This record gives sequence, structure tokens and C-alpha cells, in this order.
Amino acid sequence: MRTQVAIIGAGPAGLLLGQMLHQAGIDNIILERQSAEHVLSRIRAGVLEQITVDLLDQVGVGARMHHEGLVHDGFALSFGGSKHRIDLHQLTGGKTVMVYGQTEVTRDLMVARAAAGLSTVYEAADVELHDFDGTQPCVSYGRIGSRQRIDCDFIAGCDGYHGVSRASVPAAAITNYEKVYPFGWLGVLSDTPPVAEELIYSNHERGFALCSMRSPSRSRYYIQCPLTEKLADWSDQNFWDELRRRLDPATAEALITGPSIEKSIAPLRSFVAEPMRFGKLFLAGDAAHIVPPTGAKGLNLAASDVRYLSQAMIEFYGERSQAGIDHYSARCLRRIWKAERFSWWFTSLMHRFPDDGLIGHKLQSAELDYLVGSRAASTVMAENYVGLPFDA
Repeated sequence: MRTQVAIIGAGPAGLLLGQMLHQAGIDNIILERQSAEHVLSRIRAGVLEQITVDLLDQVGVGARMHHEGLVHDGFALSFGGSKHRIDLHQLTGGKTVMVYGQTEVTRDLMVARAAAGLSTVYEAADVELHDFDGTQPCVSYGRIGSRQRIDCDFIAGCDGYHGVSRASVPAAAITNYEKVYPFGWLGVLSDTPPVAEELIYSNHERGFALCSMRSPSRSRYYIQCPLTEKLADWSDQNFWDELRRRLDPATAEALITGPSIEKSIAPLRSFVAEPMRFGKLFLAGDAAHIVPPTGAKGLNLAASDVRYLSQAMIEFYGERSQAGIDHYSARCLRRIWKAERFSWWFTSLMHRFPDDGLIGHKLQSAELDYLVGSRAASTVMAENYVGLPFDA
């Protein structure tokens, strides 16, 4: 087979890139090692920046998002037994975020790709990337007992942190920056009404908690936990009891509980791989960077990566210019590091760290008090939360 761009990974990054390239008349094939059903079973975050919403509209998959998604003008910080609202709309001159699950974004993009008759190969086994630093890049994979090959001009690695794309790069050609946090998030999804109309981030002496949602009838809650915790030790009742302890009294009283439909423990890390281009291979999304989920930046950074990458490829095929390709990594990383900084800062502000001691708790309290009491500080937080502009 032959295509212009071989995309590795059928998550939201790969699917969005495929849709943007298709709109520009650039042929592409997506390879995914899992089944479509498995891809859609992944439970992920769902706070979309306005720029991500705009990109989904641009590729024609925004209708259901606008019908079912929840526009949020702000969120609450809870500490010291009280809640304090960060008014995103007012502080940023009218910007908001959209609560719409990543699974639903993926589903919408899958439907659009199928409707356009575009090629996606699911359950592609043992994917290998060849000659991406040479003149004849190609991808090979196993499918139904035989070995297949796709010749291409470029390879886009959108296959996540554990994917083959970054792993194919020689170790000497890449630098990895990583911080692993000494705790995780225990998350529960339940078919219960959200406890509030907007997200609540809680700093508590027992640890961080987050009240979120997927719809008016489906809630997502998280609590900070040690990495040594086991899911088997957490009954639904134990989770709800611990969550209540970490919320302000009024929110704890209003919490409606029910059976969990999904429960998991996720570790937290900050990670960036530099550069993001290696000849004809480009990394995008989680293949190149991971942020702790506190700042809700993971999917949004992936969307901005593929925006830059699609522009570079459109420029290459339309104008025969290498400029966008040559500057791809630097443009992405400038925005990535700002999002990494915000996510690290917000995580450090809201969580309890084992080695911080009493002074760490006091410093957090002082910073939170300053944050909600200073319009300037609140504005900085709001600007980062709704998403910095491209090339800012």
C-alpha cells in the first residue's frame, strides 16, 4: 500500500490529524494495535479548551458536542472548609471550557472517518517504523497471519506514551524529561447527578479531591491516594465516605452517591520528550508528553500538536515548503512547556506531598488565600485553565 501520511494510533490525536489532512486533500491511513471497541472503552478526561472545540468544529464533528457538552464559565477551589469560584468568563474576557468526554470526542471522529470512507486498520500487530530518517519511510505490521507494508512520505506517531513511535527513536537522538509524583488518583464514574454545576477542586488535609462530571446524569470523582493502594481495598462505600471527608460541609451534604460503573487508579507524571521530529517521523500527543490531569491539558495539548502538524504538512504539499516541518517541534514545545508548568503548579498547589510537612501545608494555604483574593493571581490561573493562545 501507499499513502502520503501513515498515522500510528487511532486515539483522538491520530483521528483528528487524519480528519484535518483529509479536508486538505492529503491521503492518510491510520494504524491502531487495539480494536475499535477497546479504544472506545478507555475512560479519559473531558475538559476541552476553546481552541480544541474550534478544531473539532473545523473538521465537522462538533454537532453532538455542542448538543450534549456542558459549557462551563468557571470552577471552584475548596480549602479551609469553604469554596471560592474562579470566574473564567469574566477573568478572560469571555472564554469558557467545554465538559465533553474524551471517549465521546473519539467516537465522533471515528464516525466521521468512517463516513468519509477513510482507511483505519485496527488490530495491527507488531507495528514497525522503517527508514524515517532516510528517503523511503514505511510502516509494516501484522494482520491476519501475514505481514503488510505501507510506503509513505511521513509518519505521525500519535500512539501514546507506551506506543512504538517514540520507542523507535534511537536513545541518543532524544532527551526525556520526567517527574513522577508520589501519589495517584483513585477515580469513580457513576450514573448519579453531579454534586455541583461546575468542577470543584479540593485541597484538604487528607488529600486532594475533584468533583467532575460527564453529563447532567453522570459524575466523575477523584481522590488522591498512595501509589500502593489496591482497587480491591476500595468498596464504593469507602470511596464515597472518603470523598465526603475531603469536601466542604455544604458540598458533602449535597453529594448523591450510587454504584460505580468504572473505578481505577491512575499514577501522575510530568513528561516531555525532545525533540518531536526525527526526519520524516513526528511525535504528537501522549507519545511526546504527559501532564498530570489536574490542569486538564492532556487532550488539549494533543489537539494543538496535530494542528501544528497538519499546518506543516498542508504547507509542504501545497507550497512545497519545509518551513512548517522544520519548525514543528519548536512550535509545539513552546506551548507544551507552558502547559507542563501550569499542570505541575496546580498539582503542587492542591495535593498533599508526603515530605512537605506542616510548613508545606501552611504555604499551600497562604498561596490559595492569595490566589482567590487577588484578581491578578486569579486571572493568571484562569488564562492558563482556558488555554493559552497558539504561538503565545
